[in-house]
Amino acid sequence: MSTESKWCAVTGGRGFMARHLVAALLRSGEWCVRITDLAPEATLDNAEKEGLLGAALRDGRAVYASTDVCDLAQLTKDFEGVDVVFHTAAADPSTNNIQLHYKVNLEGTRNVIDACKACKVKKLIYTSSCGVVFDGVHGLFDVDESVPYPEKFPDAYTRTKAEAERLVMKANDKDELLTCCIRPGTIFGPGDTVVPALVSCGGTMIIIGDGKNYDDFVYVENVVHGHICAEKTLSTEVGATKSGGKAYFITNMEPMNMWDFLYSILEELGYKSISKIRIPSYILIPITHVLEWISDKLNKLYGMRQSNHMLTSSRIKYVTLNRTFNCNKATEELGYMPIISLKEGVEITTKFYGHSRA
Repeated sequence: MSTESKWCAVTGGRGFMARHLVAALLRSGEWCVRITDLAPEATLDNAEKEGLLGAALRDGRAVYASTDVCDLAQLTKDFEGVDVVFHTAAADPSTNNIQLHYKVNLEGTRNVIDACKACKVKKLIYTSSCGVVFDGVHGLFDVDESVPYPEKFPDAYTRTKAEAERLVMKANDKDELLTCCIRPGTIFGPGDTVVPALVSCGGTMIIIGDGKNYDDFVYVENVVHGHICAEKTLSTEVGATKSGGKAYFITNMEPMNMWDFLYSILEELGYKSISKIRIPSYILIPITHVLEWISDKLNKLYGMRQSNHMLTSSRIKYVTLNRTFNCNKATEELGYMPIISLKEGVEITTKFYGHSRA
């Protein structure tokens, strides 16, 4: 272990993007990593056991702590001696449980900020979402950070992520705690849910709406790179003054038709004959309202939670409207540029899943 290694903490450290972030921090040789998450222990897959993470956990460059971000006392214990906190923990965006999102996304973030201050942590990098400026009604095309939060959000997840982002930006203080928010586009990569969802449809592509909407997909390692760029920027006096308390969109800077992108993944997976089924959104929206009403009633009566795979009215909004974002500010102020192209990202991701039939 390098004598110059410093400690950082990654909340929600066993999540999809966070796993890649932890690996990158360990690879850099600059950081020892305290990984916090809900599970009682860090259950590793075979690749992780034999790889960098397993070795780091064995030799002490990484430690795992079972922690709920809603537990301020535990967070304060975890952040002792930590220079930087990467706060990635969040409630599952696929469920619209308002109480859960407020508890985890908002109150959890407030706890993280309080624990950072109590432990004199120098920097807090918050994983926000590009959805914090999306109202579910109007499309977004090449928008930058000057776009305000909407008056109404399409779901509890984006609403609470926006409120948490406000807390993080307000907490910025050059003499106490420097903060920065990263707003990723639609993340994909090894370990994501995009490819499994496509494969589950057996190579059939169900297009909702007119199929003309654009999205800003971003390969997971580029999101990781954006977080690291933010931390390095806050480490300089000029960067801290310039970027402290700000939010930045992070994408692959290659916006494209959402359905064309998904089609390219199926092609890369080796599907030679891809069936396309187009369903107008006006047909689905009334159906989703009924399903959501039934789901809500079942939850109240029997405690039955909504399925993570259930099509909802808010999900229809996400897959039928333009959602692309300008990264000029991140490039100019954080020095961010994608390190993996969209094409390379698709190739790496599909190879990881091992479904290629080419």
